[in-house]
Amino acid sequence: QVQLVESGGGLVQAGGSLRLSCAASGSIFSVNTMGWYRQAPGKQRELVASITSGGSTNYANSVKGRFTISRENAKNMMYLEMNSLKPEDTAVYYCSATMYVRNRYDLRDYWGQGTQVTVSS
Repeated sequence: QVQLVESGGGLVQAGGSLRLSCAASGSIFSVNTMGWYRQAPGKQRELVASITSGGSTNYANSVKGRFTISRENAKNMMYLEMNSLKPEDTAVYYCSATMYVRNRYDLRDYWGQGTQVTVSS
């Protein structure tokens, strides 16, 4: 059984910062690419940032220069440092990971339950 759990969301004023964490646990053989997605009410889910097992990163244009994605492979942890937050960053943020479970032949996508981030004006 494999689980992804997000934490660190909350309410913050515009210009403030938050740090989100994602913990993967269970019978994991290895974790490949991980990423953060977000979804605001009435809008489609969008990719915020992703990071490969080797540390290569990719960011949405809207967050470049403000957000930083990172991971600790030995701990199966991923983080998102969010700085200079704007009201338009308000959304539910989801952790996603592509993982091999139990062996190197079963590759699947997994999702966390989401954590709410609200940025006030």
